[in-house]
Amino acid sequence: MSKIKNIQKLLKAKEISCVELTKNYLNKIEKQNKTINAYVNVTGEEAIKTAKKVDDKIAAGEELMPLEGIPMSLKDNISTKGIETTCCSKMLKGYYPIYDATVWEILKNQNSVLLGKTNMDEFAMGSSCETSIFGTTLNPHNMEYVAGGSSGGAAASVAWNMSAFGLGSDTGGSIRQPASFCGIVGFKPTYGTVSRYGVVAYASSLDQV
Repeated sequence: MSKIKNIQKLLKAKEISCVELTKNYLNKIEKQNKTINAYVNVTGEEAIKTAKKVDDKIAAGEELMPLEGIPMSLKDNISTKGIETTCCSKMLKGYYPIYDATVWEILKNQNSVLLGKTNMDEFAMGSSCETSIFGTTLNPHNMEYVAGGSSGGAAASVAWNMSAFGLGSDTGGSIRQPASFCGIVGFKPTYGTVSRYGVVAYASSLDQV
């Protein structure tokens, strides 16, 4: 959270604009993603649009909400209206949800800046991010190792500073294990504290965002 607070502090002080910040992250993704394969879909155009809204709000002297203007990512099993959501499976290739998952709806309403959707084991059934149709996500600290799974793309993107934070899903370690592999903090909240609506289920009695 200290990183997020520092980013918002810079934004509020106008030491950097949200558009500049977002372009910086997008440039990192363009240069680095080809190496570790953390993102399967980059939403640069939408990210810049959101960043401009945040800059307009700052210019008007309005207060920012807790995650407003923060560049972030979503695991590819979290539904995003109008943005392809595949669960990294051929079965869902070309699927564009007609609604947003509740977690993304809340963040979108706060003007969190979505950089893209991150790689995962197909339908979250794995722990190495090797079963994705988009290929394996590599560990940014050692390219001969995997990033873990199933939220390997989310963990790798944060670890290599390609997003400030990322949302994943966790059934039996799918956030915590890749976070450990990549040297960052991953948290599975108490079951039921975060809505699972719009998250493609693996085991509904255990899944958590």
